[in-house]
Amino acid sequence: MTLSELRADFGRHRMLAMPIAGTIGWTAAGILGALLPVKAAALAMFICVGMVFLLGVVIGRLIGEPIIDSNRKNSELDNLFLLTVLMANLVWAIAVPFFLIEPTSLPLTLGILSGLMWVPLSWMIQHWIGLFHGIARTVLIVAAWYLFPDHRFVAIPAVIVAIYAISIVVLATRRLPAPPDLNAA
Repeated sequence: MTLSELRADFGRHRMLAMPIAGTIGWTAAGILGALLPVKAAALAMFICVGMVFLLGVVIGRLIGEPIIDSNRKNSELDNLFLLTVLMANLVWAIAVPFFLIEPTSLPLTLGILSGLMWVPLSWMIQHWIGLFHGIARTVLIVAAWYLFPDHRFVAIPAVIVAIYAISIVVLATRRLPAPPDLNAA
């Protein structure tokens, strides 16, 4: 397959499982952030954000968009996307030490690092939503971190959930690339 064909094939999926899972995880983190003291809210956030991938796997199976499908060979773009997830997870090397010095930094760092893979996803699916998600999420998280210093564990998850809501609507309604014409010679 050519690169264009790979991108069209990769983009033929709605890509809703992980954003739905992210919405659930960040909503739970925000609710717990409103109810718990900072240290407990931080532990809850680690758990809620950490569960997003596994939740995405379950949701993907339920909605017919399997994240992990043993019956399908991964394309090069599937492998590239997994590398972007690895890239984002390497940022934990910044998030954890910063958290140990300033516990309220956790929503800032986790919120940004877990949104980094949206930027290359935009290129892979040939759609603006990934750039919108990654950039808007980062800018609004930083703004919320400064504007709501006493409510970071609530304000930042609220920003992320709002961006996810927009992204889910756009992904669900975007025009998908046409399947290949198998009759073309």
